[in-house]
Amino acid sequence: MKLLLTSAGINNKSIHDALVDMLGKPIADSNALCIPTAMYGHPWVGPGVKAWEFISGNSENHMVELGWKSVGVLELTALPSINKDRWVPLVRETDVLLVGGGDALYLCHWMRQSGLADLLPSLQAVYVGMSAGSMVMAPNIGEFFVGWTPPTGGDETLSLVDFAIFPHLDHEMLPGNTMAAAERWAAGMRGPTYAIDDQTAIKVIDEAVEVVSEGNWKHFLT
Repeated sequence: MKLLLTSAGINNKSIHDALVDMLGKPIADSNALCIPTAMYGHPWVGPGVKAWEFISGNSENHMVELGWKSVGVLELTALPSINKDRWVPLVRETDVLLVGGGDALYLCHWMRQSGLADLLPSLQAVYVGMSAGSMVMAPNIGEFFVGWTPPTGGDETLSLVDFAIFPHLDHEMLPGNTMAAAERWAAGMRGPTYAIDDQTAIKVIDEAVEVVSEGNWKHFLT
């Protein structure tokens, strides 16, 4: 698997260069699918204008508008109602999945319901997550980030990496996302964690983990 787990998209040259390196070819030669599903579960970002901005490449968080050869939409809530032959080949052939932010538990629920969660480990595509799109890869997200409640309860997510992520560290619009808050959150988690700001990403290839940053971050070991 190739994962680029960001707090707020491709926000600087270091993260952009990491993405191109993971693709193994220029962005202009790469086909992308964007996944807006997490947005619908979060009261601040969807549904409505924010979802349209993300899909159309008019968002302040750079992912869809990077100059891809093509961009399609993969809406996870629709997939259980259509035959897998309609969408699985499309996902297998794409170069990159662009997974937007929102509510991580809502995203996790629909990744599982749609079947995408089972498909992810076998994909050759680069997975680029933003905020909740990154957090969903972890074993769990912690009570600090629980918003939408899944039918089974709890805060468990996909466990495709062995660490959890606290995004938007020290963000001016999120006064609660301080380093002190991240430390308290990390102390209550079951494994290693990272707090990352919007200029930081975590690059994962197989089991190799690398922080790519022009900003502020911290790795907590518990």
